[in-house]
Amino acid sequence: MPFSLPHIPYPTPYPPYWGPVTATLNWCEEDYYLTTYSAEIVNALTNLVFVYLAYKGISNCIRNGHDSVFLLGFISYLVIGLGSFFFHTTLKYSMQLLDELSMIYTTCVMFFAIFAHGKSTRTRVLVGVFATGIAVFVTGYYLYMKDPVFHQNAFALITTIVLLRSIYSMEESLRPSRTAKRAPANATSEVERVRRERRDREILNTMWFKMIPIGLGSVGLGFLIWNLDTAFCSHLRTWRRQMGLPWGIFLEGHGWWHVFTGIAQYFNLTWSIWLRYCLDGRQDEVDLVWPSSLTSMPSIERVDRENVPAKKRQ
Repeated sequence: MPFSLPHIPYPTPYPPYWGPVTATLNWCEEDYYLTTYSAEIVNALTNLVFVYLAYKGISNCIRNGHDSVFLLGFISYLVIGLGSFFFHTTLKYSMQLLDELSMIYTTCVMFFAIFAHGKSTRTRVLVGVFATGIAVFVTGYYLYMKDPVFHQNAFALITTIVLLRSIYSMEESLRPSRTAKRAPANATSEVERVRRERRDREILNTMWFKMIPIGLGSVGLGFLIWNLDTAFCSHLRTWRRQMGLPWGIFLEGHGWWHVFTGIAQYFNLTWSIWLRYCLDGRQDEVDLVWPSSLTSMPSIERVDRENVPAKKRQ
């Protein structure tokens, strides 16, 4: 049965403005089918999610004076989006490296942020050198091997290590049953102790049952769609041409990967900012501002509690 909604047939591919493909990867989206200036226009434009959320994160860090490592993290996150935009626009190997290696560097920044926190200057330097060494090794080995699977595995491994360490630190700094063991006797009044425990339980619940699931769920869904896009590429291309434009763009699986991983990484960076305040015992200085978990992105905002009513945590 022919597709019934109004649509435009897919045009004949245009001549490639950027010349022959030199990247070691080429995705399921057909090349230059919509314009001569973009090899994979949907895969390119979906990276605007990174650009928008990077702008939101960078402005939040500057406005609230969050630790500079997270400003660097959001700048690196922006570079991922721009690198991926130019990679999918040109399908050139140099732009592929900009996309893929910036992912490694952003993860190494977060590695330093969690493992160097609270350590002596000497230890922080050592962690910084180690994180830089990881980035240099992955870069060198990847340039030598040119194996995308190595890059993907390295990124997944570093990300997993950072995630597990962050979860461990979260539990150690916020779980009342653990913090009570380290608190000096009679350090605070009973009323204040109860307030802090209630506050920390609320923060833990939000992190465990909202922020972490949305972050992991987004990257998991994106990974699933990406793999389905790869496994059923020939079928998807046939269906897209049957549906025509603009409906066919909704079957561009790698584009959805960009959308969902962009959201996941934003959540990861925002969670990390909030966690840093918790690790420093400064939970009362900030609030998670998240009007709706379905229609808005969360942000960490400083609050002057002497003059401004505390915003409700979502």
